[in-house]
Amino acid sequence: MLRIAVPNKGSLAEPAAAMLREAGYRQRSDPRELVLQDPENDTEFFFLRPRDIAVYVGSGKLDVGVTGRDLLIDSGASAEEILPLGFARSTFRYAARPGVASSVSDLGGLRVAAAYPGLVAAHLAAHSIAAEVIRLDGAVETSVRLGVADVIADVVETGTTLRSAGLEVFGEPILESEAVLVRRTGAEPSPVIDQLLRRIQGVIVARTYVLMDYDITAELVDAAVELTPGIESPTISPLHHTGWVAVRAMVPRAHTNRVMDDLWELGARGILVTDIHACRL
Repeated sequence: MLRIAVPNKGSLAEPAAAMLREAGYRQRSDPRELVLQDPENDTEFFFLRPRDIAVYVGSGKLDVGVTGRDLLIDSGASAEEILPLGFARSTFRYAARPGVASSVSDLGGLRVAAAYPGLVAAHLAAHSIAAEVIRLDGAVETSVRLGVADVIADVVETGTTLRSAGLEVFGEPILESEAVLVRRTGAEPSPVIDQLLRRIQGVIVARTYVLMDYDITAELVDAAVELTPGIESPTISPLHHTGWVAVRAMVPRAHTNRVMDDLWELGARGILVTDIHACRL
């Protein structure tokens, strides 16, 4: 039986459940459920705190889990990322008052406050910087004003909150994080995990692409294919109307309307777009 750790709450929980549901796995209807059996897929789900998932997977008690890349690194657990999932993205940066530091090399001897001390300590160690890392929960930007820290390391989106606290972002990002699928480091290959990976990869592709069909004259096919090269190559079929063909190709969802405009200008007609619900490539 495949045993999967899933976030119980927070920003990872709903997107993870939706992805697994689209991949054909049963998901809970009652948020109070902590264990869920999926007999059809010979799978058991355990709903845990996102911060604990890497620890359980790294211990070998559970086979795989969905957590954040930031939480995985911060945990220090013997678990490794096997698939990025494309949601819950965030960027970790350093910030301080103007003039305190301009790069990670300036942090030697300073106090760095963070809600993810393991992540920050690993980043500092990778740059051979000796600094004191102070663990705080909640709004770490207040730590500089109260004199607890000289620098903070936190998730940065627009930077508005930091600027209001008199802080400026500096240096390169510490980490670009997102939801990831993890397993125990050095775990033996597993057919059931491989099947899970194929299913989730199919969901990711289905979310990223749409299927586009259109009709175009045969002499314009080469130009049309440049606009819609597909994953491997488009499917081209002759139409009953002489000199015309039907083209079917996968197109990035984000570019759908631009591609439709370009095809129309080229001379394509009957342009249709269809959602992909599942696939294997």
